[in-house]
Amino acid sequence: MIGIIDYGLGNLGSIKNMLKIIGEKAIISSDTAELDHCDKLILPGVGAFDAGMSRLNETGLSQYIKDTALIAKKPILGICLGMQLLGEKSEEGTLQGLGLIPFESKRFKVQDQNLKVPHMGWDIVDIQKDIPLTYGLFGKRQRYYFVHSYHAVCKSPDNVLMTCDYGYEFAAAVVKENVMGVQFHPEKSHSFGMQLLENFVKM
Repeated sequence: MIGIIDYGLGNLGSIKNMLKIIGEKAIISSDTAELDHCDKLILPGVGAFDAGMSRLNETGLSQYIKDTALIAKKPILGICLGMQLLGEKSEEGTLQGLGLIPFESKRFKVQDQNLKVPHMGWDIVDIQKDIPLTYGLFGKRQRYYFVHSYHAVCKSPDNVLMTCDYGYEFAAAVVKENVMGVQFHPEKSHSFGMQLLENFVKM
C-alpha cells in the first residue's frame, strides 16, 4: 500500500490513477494513523514553496514526514514541489524546508533568451546512480514532463540522482538513503514515469 500525502496541493488523483494502472493499491490521506499502515509514502505538490511548508507545518505533517523518514526509515518519494520541500530552503520563500536532503531550491537564471522560465514540457534526463528507483533505466535515454521555475542545487554530488540541461545542468532528481525526490511529474510522463513509479513500488 502506498500512501499519498494530502496537504491540499498536488495532482493526487493522477498519481493514484497511475499507481492503479501498475496494479498498486494507494490511499490519499492526511491522517497519520492511515499513513502509518502504508509501506511507502509519496509527497506530491504544485504551487509555491511557503504555501506547501505552511500546510505541512499547520497539519503536523512536517514532523510526521521527518519521523517516518528518519526513524521508521520508510521510502519516501517527493514529486515536483514535494521534492523541493524535502530540501533545506528555497529562494521562492522564507520558511525552512523539511531538511531531509541537503539542497536548496534556486530560480532558473538562464542566459539564452529562447529558454523561458518556467521550464515546461518534455525533457531528457541523465541518470547518475543505479539504485532501485532507477532499476532498468540506468544508461537509457529517459524523457519526463517538467513544469517548474526553481531547481535543486545539492551541497554534495552524492545526492544528485538525475540531471537535466536547461541552459545549464541542474539536478532533476535527488536522493539520500530512503528519501528520494523527482522534479518532473512521473504521473504525466507516460511509460517513463510508469516504470519509475513501478520501481518505487517494488523497492
